[in-house]
Amino acid sequence: MAFEQVIGQREAKERLLQLVDEGRLPHALMLCGPTGSGKMALAIGFAKTLLSRTPNDEAMLRQLEHPDLHFTYPTIKLPSMNTDHKPVSDDFAKEWHELVMRGPYFTMNEWLEQMGGENQQAIITAGESDDLTHKLSLKSSQGGYKVSLIWLPERMNIECANKMLKLLEEPPSQTVFILVCEDPDRLLETIRSRVQRIDIKKISNEDIEQALISERGLSEEMARRVARMANGSWLKVLEMLSADSENELFLDLFQSLMRLAYQRKVKDLKAWSESLAAMGRERQKRFLEYFLRLIRENFMYNFQQEELCYMTQREEDFARNFARFINEANVLPITELAQTAIRDIGQNANAKIVFFDFALQMIVLLIQK
Repeated sequence: MAFEQVIGQREAKERLLQLVDEGRLPHALMLCGPTGSGKMALAIGFAKTLLSRTPNDEAMLRQLEHPDLHFTYPTIKLPSMNTDHKPVSDDFAKEWHELVMRGPYFTMNEWLEQMGGENQQAIITAGESDDLTHKLSLKSSQGGYKVSLIWLPERMNIECANKMLKLLEEPPSQTVFILVCEDPDRLLETIRSRVQRIDIKKISNEDIEQALISERGLSEEMARRVARMANGSWLKVLEMLSADSENELFLDLFQSLMRLAYQRKVKDLKAWSESLAAMGRERQKRFLEYFLRLIRENFMYNFQQEELCYMTQREEDFARNFARFINEANVLPITELAQTAIRDIGQNANAKIVFFDFALQMIVLLIQK
């Protein structure tokens, strides 16, 4: 089953298969859609469909080790690399294979951690386009298609993008490019014009519920709650199901901040801010994004309409007594405060100062009515 790891997305699967059945397969496809919708799962499933001709092909594809399947993905530069070396996907082939074999639903943060560069910016270099050009110039190993699967092509630097454009303009024989993209506006317009774009929607709540019940053994009530909170993203589902999810830590931090701010314990708030400052910047930004979500959910909780709220049971238990403190007078100032903190952290401001100021301002904002 080529698409066995895809959650839902029947319409997208049928459209991809129809291209093959009707002999209308373009040389380049671009799957676009929100994070967690299953673009990579669909891309891998479709690549398997194109390459699976014999039992031997199927055996290699189960391990994602088919010689005619070429993965391209953003990479980082390690300290051990020469200064003039342009990192390429093959430099991290082992790490990539381990990540993808765990499942086709993963984030850039997970990939950065897998490479050992959580605080770096991953890009696709010009060295990658040169390497790919060489690979695709060779004949198909198995006599069928060659598939180039490019994850996050919007992370190509300009030199790489220009070289990739030439590949798309003059594609090697029997080659299909599958681009998996989350931010197509960052791609060169000339590249976008040379691919057939397929927009992938969020996964339906019904499909998520069904997968949670049949594959994860959740009760119908729990599956319904998780599906609503996931908002069409299987990555959100995995995050919520993870036993060591950092969301548990973030909820503890959120609760501590609100309790200490309400009690005006400045010394304890300083310790709180220092604990946040000790985390990496990417995790700090993720906490602030989580903070923004809980502010919104607590505000909406006051309207007592279940369909408007998306919280875990533990988050809802806290909201039951806390939500009344988030109201029309302070919800926008608190939101702006968090957005400013995200901006400052992204610009490498001193995290201790940012979070202590953040905590002190919460004292004032929580008493507004």
